[in-house]
This record gives sequence, structure tokens and C-alpha cells, in this order.
Amino acid sequence: MSEGNESFSADARWDLHCHTQFSDGTHTPTELVRQAKESGLQGVAITDHDTYAGWDEVAQASRRYRFPVIRGSEITAYDRRTSVHMLAYLYDPNNETVIDMFATTRQARLKRTRSMVESMAQDYPISWEAVLAQVGEGDRTTVGRPHIADALVHAGVYGNRSQAFAGICSSDSPYYIPTPSPSTHEVIRCVHAAGGVVVIAHAGAVARNPELLSDEQIETLISEGLDGLEIWHRDNSSEQRERLSQIAVKHGLIMTGGSDWHGKGKPNRLGENVASGTVASEIVNRGCIPLLP
Repeated sequence: MSEGNESFSADARWDLHCHTQFSDGTHTPTELVRQAKESGLQGVAITDHDTYAGWDEVAQASRRYRFPVIRGSEITAYDRRTSVHMLAYLYDPNNETVIDMFATTRQARLKRTRSMVESMAQDYPISWEAVLAQVGEGDRTTVGRPHIADALVHAGVYGNRSQAFAGICSSDSPYYIPTPSPSTHEVIRCVHAAGGVVVIAHAGAVARNPELLSDEQIETLISEGLDGLEIWHRDNSSEQRERLSQIAVKHGLIMTGGSDWHGKGKPNRLGENVASGTVASEIVNRGCIPLLP
């Protein structure tokens, strides 16, 4: 059996949700690929927030280490009163609809983050310059709350990023400003127009949302072409995994898993939740750009 076939076997382990310095991770795409191979995974997906800026480097790393990589992004969206993260895989990055959506979202994120920092600076030792110092890839990085958290850690306000997110970086904080985002319906239309695959990430994460997507909301998105649901994620409770699995089986959706790895930015361990090679194969078959290398 070839290496490619082994990667797509039922017992192969793919981590389909990982972040790098091009959004809020602490490692480069090269380090992601190297660590994924060393950990014993058979494949990995890069899914930085609202960007594909890390794709060139991850392609070089995939060839260097001869390790399979699915290119993707995690897109922040909203559905009624719920914030929804959507994993978009193997879409055409040259599609004008995608380019426009990401450009709009990233600029809105930057403005929102700066406004939060200016408000925090009235009470804490933080500045916009200190936040930008935490950004790993300059203006190619999607800037957000994790970079604020890192600046607060650097200033000694908190011991680590998780503490900052439990404190003034939380969505319950008086400094919090919601992320300006497209709707879930817009994301599905946009990504499908670019030939990609759309999966809702951690839809059962109660701690992330006081109000989860309902079965009816998910089924509406399925009718619009939603491809899958992320089942295996540390923030999905066992009850929510069961609920989401039943919806996925009923409608024939792809059922994915991933660690939501951010390097040192979160306690999540690379490969702590995975999907099988058959799931990765289904994503590759549906996408419009090839698997790397």
C-alpha cells in the first residue's frame, strides 16, 4: 500500500483543526507540519482564522517533510444570536468572493481589536504597540483577542493566555466587542462558490456560546449545502457529540475531529482529537484544490 493510501485508511489519524502564527497560534506552519509528523499523525489541516496567508509556507513544509496537509481556514460567522466558527477546506484562494470576504473581516477585526485595547488601556498596562509586538507574521496575521491576551501576559497582568481569557479578554468582559462577521449563510455560499468544503466547528461548545445552534438552524444550513460537523473537539460535551452525531448521520454529513491546536497559546495538544483517513479522503474528494504535497 502506498503512503497516500495509508494516510487515507480507516485507522489513520488526521488533526483537521490547527492554527499557526498567521492567526492566533504560536508556531509557524513549518513547525506545525514537523510536530504533526513527529507525533505520529498521518495528516493535518491548517485552519488559521479568516486567512490563507500561511498556505505558501505550509506547502513548502509539506514537501520538505513529505507529510500530507489539507489547506483550510476557520471563518468567524454569526447565526441569529450565536457566534459560529466554520472550517473551510480546499477552496480556491484566488476566488474574488473569498478574497473580498476575508479582506472585509480582517479589517473589521483589526478595528475592533484596537478599540478594545484602547478601552483596556484606561485601566491596565497595555498599548496597541504592545499588542502588535505579539503578532507573529506582521500584517499577514489575523489580529484578535489572543494577541491582547499575550500582551497582558507579557505585562505581568496574567500568568498565561487562558487566565487572560477567563479575565478581561472574555466575552463577558466590559471591554469585549463582538467580532464583525458574515452570516453562516454567506459563508456557505462564498466557500462553495470557491469550490470548498464547509464544516461547522465545535457546534456543541456550551462555554463558547450561551445559546448554541439549534437542530433547526443546523438543518437550515444543511439545506443550503453544509458539508459537515466537527464532532470530536474538546469543547463538545459527550451529550453534544451525541446530538451532533445523530444530525450528521441522519443527513449524511462529514463528521470531523480536531485539536484546535494553537501551540503554546492553548492547553490543547496536537492530535488530542482526530478524524479518520476516510474522513480526510472525503474532504479531499470534494475540494477544488489538491491535497499537499
